[in-house]
Amino acid sequence: MLSTIESALNRGLPLSPRAQALCRELSGKKLAIEIPEVTRVIVESTGEMLHVARGTATADAEILGGPLGLLALTGDAPQAVLQRRGVEIRGDAAIAERFRELGALLRPDLEEVLARVIGDVPAHQFGRITRFALSWGQRAAATTLTNISEYLAHERRDLVPRNEGEQFLRGVDALREDVDRLEARLDVLMRA
Repeated sequence: MLSTIESALNRGLPLSPRAQALCRELSGKKLAIEIPEVTRVIVESTGEMLHVARGTATADAEILGGPLGLLALTGDAPQAVLQRRGVEIRGDAAIAERFRELGALLRPDLEEVLARVIGDVPAHQFGRITRFALSWGQRAAATTLTNISEYLAHERRDLVPRNEGEQFLRGVDALREDVDRLEARLDVLMRA
């Protein structure tokens, strides 16, 4: 399966000048992608292509996380994944970011890659299940966060409800503007 992923990544290299430049820039650098207690994969740039293999070799940067966290890292909001602590980066973060950018430029169709290994129908089903699980997880997290914040604001009164906080901040802004105007008037009167 790793050779299939490697060939899918390298197939996109000639099509993107930016990906080729990144690959040359990362020449000799290694990125380890690890699902703890499951597998560790090393991605290495030779300058002309990427080499993907299992291994325990040291790497310039490491990305550790669960399968869904690593998959979410390839999405549109990788910073949100890192903030949620779904994925951990060790080593040189700049190298990890360059490899992430390179992966985004070369982003192979994962269903197509998986289809070569297990067949079209199971790969499509796996893709659907994975997309459903990711979207369900995002919706569940958002709903849970909303429910907790509403409970803490309205039931426990440990937090200020949003509308009350916004009203307070508008009042503070109005007061600040009034004080600034008063200060300007006093300056004019003092000069006179």
